[in-house]
Amino acid sequence: IAMLLRGKFDGRELVKSLYKMGVVSVPIVALTALFTGGTMVIQSGIFVQRFQAYGLLGWGTGYAVLREVGPILIGLMFSGRVGANNAADLGSMVVTEQVDGLRALAIEPIPFLIVPRVLAMMIAMFCLLVLGDAVAIVGGMLFGKLLLGVDFASFYASLVDSIKLWDIAVGLLKGTFFALMIALTSCHYGLNVKGGAVGVGHAVNDAVVAAALLIMVSDDIWTMVLR
Repeated sequence: IAMLLRGKFDGRELVKSLYKMGVVSVPIVALTALFTGGTMVIQSGIFVQRFQAYGLLGWGTGYAVLREVGPILIGLMFSGRVGANNAADLGSMVVTEQVDGLRALAIEPIPFLIVPRVLAMMIAMFCLLVLGDAVAIVGGMLFGKLLLGVDFASFYASLVDSIKLWDIAVGLLKGTFFALMIALTSCHYGLNVKGGAVGVGHAVNDAVVAAALLIMVSDDIWTMVLR
């Protein structure tokens, strides 16, 4: 983290990591976000129909997606895809002694390998959350229209009137912090692989489980702090 704050990292590795972790993750994140918005409409639709509160559908869907469900689901998806891949990649480099080779060439692994990946995960997660939020809202609109007959204009008006910029900022802040947790856990377990190829598998499993646990615990803490 100290090297990240001092700006000591490899720029080319950062660009390559941004592509692998961010651009390649766009389809799966967009698909997850689309059905997340739809799920929120389905769940809230029961109460909306019971109390005839169709004007609150946009607010309920947007609030849940932007502040809580979106960052958590996208974070878990990000951990399962990007975090696991990062742990496996670093673990393979340790097992094949590529990390030791870098040290033999007087190249420090932390600024060359770790810092760019941590920074790339945080940037990628922030951008993916912005995209995911937009897709989830569109998904909520579509499902609201198809299942409940709520007009796009009514859904949008409810969303804009009730959701504040602070709600969006909270979700983005949470997601970026989740990315930091995912990056640190995957790098930690990847660099501490022992036992050859079997150890790489254990490291990937431990990294995903640890990241998921940290996401849930930190979400509770952030929710209490930022409520």
